[in-house]
Amino acid sequence: MITLSGIIGSGKSSLTEILSEELGTKAFYEPVEDNPVLPLFYKGNEIAAKKRAAGDKEATNPYAYLLQTFFLNRRFAMIKQAMQEDNNILDRSIYEDEIFMRMNTEMGNATDVEYDIYKSLLSNMMEELPFASHKKSPDLMIMINVSYDTMLKRIEKRGREYELVENDPSLVDYYHRLLKQYDIWRQEYDASPMLVIDGDKYDFVTNMEDRVAVLEMIEQKLVDLGNLTAEKFAALKEKHQIMLDQK
Repeated sequence: MITLSGIIGSGKSSLTEILSEELGTKAFYEPVEDNPVLPLFYKGNEIAAKKRAAGDKEATNPYAYLLQTFFLNRRFAMIKQAMQEDNNILDRSIYEDEIFMRMNTEMGNATDVEYDIYKSLLSNMMEELPFASHKKSPDLMIMINVSYDTMLKRIEKRGREYELVENDPSLVDYYHRLLKQYDIWRQEYDASPMLVIDGDKYDFVTNMEDRVAVLEMIEQKLVDLGNLTAEKFAALKEKHQIMLDQK
């Protein structure tokens, strides 16, 4: 199982699709478009921020805990499916989920009690993952690292109204905090091998040379880990050269 990680707008879903097509494996996507809680969460953050600015220091977002448990439940189901075959791909990891709940608690959007309950639930669910213990973790974690400016450009390009800072100025602080939390998480992550992709340097969505470079970095890592044969890698590199020649 291969898992993607990275902040909002880093390109996880795009790279998941590209890599899935490349390897001929199945992709599992974070439930965003069919998530009824997500727009409520962003609106709740905006309302809570305004209330706190007006003096109500106890104002929280009633959807913060609900959103994270929604994601946790859906992600758990996807992990159980993805682990059944080698090199299936998840476009976000369960290991990142606590970042959001912890940060929302620190910002006042969730309570300490909600955070404690969430951590307990996450721990219990991780213990219940099926199959052998070594399969509970991904074979490879791919983190796409992007700057604040790159993140905003990609958020604006995909056009989800509730993610745009011009519609909700409180998101500026939220996104900056999230970038810091992801940097800490990247340095502390030790559940599996990790490959960090520079999302500012490599435009793997629209630039074919960059896409090939990123794919071959990932595939070389999979070869090193024993999850891709050298013969398969050589065949993929030949295909890449044809793609570049035809560009």
